Amino acid sequence: MVVSSRTLDSLKTIGLNKYERNLWAALLSRGASTAGELSDISNVPRSRCYDVLESLSDRGFVILQPGKPMKYLAVNPREALERAKKKITEEAAELSDKIDRLSKSDAVKELERLHKDNIKTVKMEDVTGALKGRYAMLQQFETMFKKAKKSIKLTMTESSMQEMMESHGALLKKAADSGVKVQVAVPLTKQNEELVKELMKYAQVRDVSDVEHIEKMLGRFCSVDGQEFLMGLTDDKTHPTQDVAFWTQSQHAASQIFEPMFDLVWQHAKPVKN
Repeated sequence: MVVSSRTLDSLKTIGLNKYERNLWAALLSRGASTAGELSDISNVPRSRCYDVLESLSDRGFVILQPGKPMKYLAVNPREALERAKKKITEEAAELSDKIDRLSKSDAVKELERLHKDNIKTVKMEDVTGALKGRYAMLQQFETMFKKAKKSIKLTMTESSMQEMMESHGALLKKAADSGVKVQVAVPLTKQNEELVKELMKYAQVRDVSDVEHIEKMLGRFCSVDGQEFLMGLTDDKTHPTQDVAFWTQSQHAASQIFEPMFDLVWQHAKPVKN
């Protein structure tokens, strides 16, 4: 089997594991083949070939040819990718519908009661955790913004601002429209000037780009209502999958440690004028 490691790595990005990548590449090189033949040229154990090929068939990469012995036919790569994409889309839509139905059912009410009754026994300073990955971090920001009643204090770096506005700009506006005071400290540059203007329609914004020492303090962190806090522990150069953040509902930490940090940045930053 002759296929570059770069090509095999690209198949990894769409969720194919090592055995699936090797077997599909081997089958493409043969057109049609038996599991035994594919095992010999792909270095996949014969005992695993059958279930891996069945998985590839379910996802649209392979067609089964019944017989003795059973053969497998490779689907054209572009067609296989379209089939896989369609299947994922259909499965996602089906799962989304199930989640919507569950969220409206008595089952979720029972689960909410279970959580509410037992969370009372947990100390608020123990409601703390680490978040791995940019997606998890953005999800937690979303939850915090939705729960905000009084204030959202947010600092962003230049590069993280665009991502935040794209993913949660509407949520921040909705919070502001409901009476939440939204304060944002961010470096003002030519690159984010338009985003800042959009943000200023519903939030107070201050520029830290020319304030000595303060800009170095900036990262991705947010305090909500003086009760909940999230802080990114990695910089913007970190790959999104490797991002790490710290989150807590400790009122002491949020109001006595992190909010004063934000207030220090806010006091030294320059108000942005329209």
